[in-house]
Amino acid sequence: MNPIYTQAKFINSSPHLKDTPADEGLEVAFAGRSNAGKSSAINTLTRQNALARISKTPGRTQMLNFFEISPQRRFVDLPGYGYAKVPLAVKQKWHELMETYLTHRKSLCAIILVMDVRHPLTEFDWQMVEWCRHTNLPLHILLTKADKLTYGAAKNTLLQVQNELKDIHFPLSIQLFSSLKKTGVDEVHKALDHLFNLVNQDQENSREA
Repeated sequence: MNPIYTQAKFINSSPHLKDTPADEGLEVAFAGRSNAGKSSAINTLTRQNALARISKTPGRTQMLNFFEISPQRRFVDLPGYGYAKVPLAVKQKWHELMETYLTHRKSLCAIILVMDVRHPLTEFDWQMVEWCRHTNLPLHILLTKADKLTYGAAKNTLLQVQNELKDIHFPLSIQLFSSLKKTGVDEVHKALDHLFNLVNQDQENSREA
C-alpha cells in the first residue's frame, strides 16, 4: 500500500466552485448514490474512521468535500445522488454543482464511481459512465458492500457489470469492495496509483512532444 493515502487530511467543503482549492495538481473524485458508501470507502482507503462524514441519513454529502492526499493530489467527495430525501430544489442544486465541477475542473484526472453491489448500474450510474466515456476520463468502479452477498453472488454481479460495460471503450476498471471487511483496499490503492501516474506520464509526454 502507498503510505500517502493514510496521510490524507480534510481541506474544505464548498457549495460553489469558486470556493474550492486552487485548480492545480490532480484530483480523483468519488461519485455515487447517496447510500452507496462513498464516505465509508474514503475512510477505509485512508485508514481514518472520521475523515469523511458518515451518516445513517443518505444525502449528508451536500457540497464538494476536498481532502489532501499529498501535495498537489486530492480526493473529492461529490454530493450523493438519486436517493436522498430532500426537496427537489436541493437535488437540482447538487446536480448543478456536480455538473459545473465535472465540466470545468481542470485538475480532475479520474472518477471513482461507487455502486452498491446489490443495486449496480442505476440510471444515474449510467449517466456518469456515459459522461466519462464522452470525455475519455478514466473511471474505476467500486462495487461496494460486497460483504452483503455471498462470494459467489458478488462475483457473479461483478461479471455481469463487466459484461454490460464491455463495449464501452475508454479507460475503465471494475472491482468488488467492502469497507466493513476491508476487502479490495489494496486493489483500489493500485488503481489510484495508476490513475495518478497515468496522468502524470501523459502530461510529461505532452510537454516533451
